Amino acid sequence: MTTGTPRNYWMVAIRPEYYEVARKQGFTLLGMGRAQKKRVQRMEIGDRVLFYVSDAMRFAATATVASEFFEDETLTWPSLEQGETFPWRVKLTPNVVLDERRQLDARIIGPRMEYVRKWTPERWPLAFVGPLHLIPKRDFQFIEFEMQRRHRPASSGLPRYEPRDDYNCVLESMAAEEMR
Repeated sequence: MTTGTPRNYWMVAIRPEYYEVARKQGFTLLGMGRAQKKRVQRMEIGDRVLFYVSDAMRFAATATVASEFFEDETLTWPSLEQGETFPWRVKLTPNVVLDERRQLDARIIGPRMEYVRKWTPERWPLAFVGPLHLIPKRDFQFIEFEMQRRHRPASSGLPRYEPRDDYNCVLESMAAEEMR
């Protein structure tokens, strides 16, 4: 068990229903299914977690692991499988949580990630299949930095990203076109 520098950087790919429960809980708890037991057991205090909402293809939040893993059968998150309680859990401390309008579009960031290089460029979303992934520190830090830029309070005196409904950047337009 370490409490200092993170050893691992995790990305959890979740459905919108799971994300909504995590948001309401304040990103203080992560639960994984039985198939993820060994990975959750590898999590250490201080490890970092990136939340990726799979259906929306958005990076939405980051957190820090705040406990060793434990088992809890309490039904907390909605599941596609009857009886799945996501029993392998760790407590979290939230770091950056973006509101829906500020979440990062993975269609723009994903293809540039070191983690997806094993896949052909047009198939990079396959890298995010499955609920729990170890990702490179560099990818995590880049995404979290971008999240912090979007989350920056107006009182900081620094420029803040403000999404506009009437504007799409070229990269966002290209990504949307590619998805059609």
